[in-house]
Amino acid sequence: MQVIGDAMYTEMPTGLTDEQEVICAEMHRFGAELLRPTSLVLDRLPAEEVVAPGSPLWKVFRAWYELGNHAASLPACFGGLELDAATQHGVFMEMGWAAADLAISLGVSSMPFQIAAQVAQLTGNDELVEQIVRPFVEDREARYVGCWAITEPGHGSDTLGVGRAEFSDPKVTGGCRARRDGEDFVVSGQKSAWVSNGSIATHALLFCTMEEQRGMAGGAVLVVPLDRPGVTRGAPLDKHGQRALNQGEIFFDEVRVPGYCLLADPETYPLALEMTLSNANTAMSVIFTGLARAAFEEALAYARERVQGGKTIAEHQLVQSKLFTMFARYQQARAFSHAVMTGLSALGGTGGLAHAISAKVTCTDTALAVASDAIQVYGGTGLVRGLLVEKLLRDARASLIEDGVNEFLGLVAARQVVDSYAC
Repeated sequence: MQVIGDAMYTEMPTGLTDEQEVICAEMHRFGAELLRPTSLVLDRLPAEEVVAPGSPLWKVFRAWYELGNHAASLPACFGGLELDAATQHGVFMEMGWAAADLAISLGVSSMPFQIAAQVAQLTGNDELVEQIVRPFVEDREARYVGCWAITEPGHGSDTLGVGRAEFSDPKVTGGCRARRDGEDFVVSGQKSAWVSNGSIATHALLFCTMEEQRGMAGGAVLVVPLDRPGVTRGAPLDKHGQRALNQGEIFFDEVRVPGYCLLADPETYPLALEMTLSNANTAMSVIFTGLARAAFEEALAYARERVQGGKTIAEHQLVQSKLFTMFARYQQARAFSHAVMTGLSALGGTGGLAHAISAKVTCTDTALAVASDAIQVYGGTGLVRGLLVEKLLRDARASLIEDGVNEFLGLVAARQVVDSYAC
């Protein structure tokens, strides 16, 4: 059985090899020593200071890249670590346990380069490899940071409605457009202030409209270097939770992008969106399973120390019942997210969208419930700013909205179930 944290309790084994266990243990140490304390510091800073040159954020990024963790999921043929799904589950959960906001920021930083590498493997696009993929893999100073730019001021979760009838409605199209101009593409429009890493990214995984007569389905995916003429940005958002995750809008004014940066055209766009959404939702499920674990551990530790009525509150039956419910919910999320992450990998990243969405919805709902219960165990003390448990509740609340609001994602998954689920 795996010992967790300070040995307050033990976990059922997940079948990891000794080598995989070592990787996860190292990630736990990295999270405990750097991610969590830095996230707590960044949580108290104004949004502009979080991304400023001297911010502690950059120490995290440089340490992450120096260890090669930024290329953990990239193919080995390009120099990536290509970690298997079971190990990635352990790694993402440790990151979510330490700091969900930094976990998302570090994870998103790899997205444009990971998708570019996958496309290059299939197409043999050498220029894409040499100009985009290899510089990122070889980076040890966090000079290349990615973001996923899909939401717009007039479009949020509806951009994710792959498979639904309105997704192909020509009357509903995205406002950020790309058109072919010779060998290049020219991009114009705006991505909303909710672009994760939007304030610091050097490259965007841009989901935009190319054939508006197809509606949202007429999209394209480009990896866009953000140092191009015509790119400007807004100020980072000052948010309620996940404050270490910078988010900000990006504007494109006739931005010229080389042709080799096209990752998906309108013919392949729905599949590209489905694969991206499946992987993103699965990662979210694991990260917030980690947050649920952190909230349970904080509540358990406090209950063992806090004395009321002549004994620790952990000895009171009502508190024991609440702690058990929290533990059971976390264990369910842990098992579910592990099954979906390993299963999606076995499917090659396609065909598991309904499962990925159900994992994201279930595990983020769980994270919020467990974090809220942790506050209840703490009582009034849990509402004090600066305590980890108070931050966990704010961070968990955001998870029900990001990467698609849970209610709409449920409708996308329902369409998948109705249309294709085998009875």
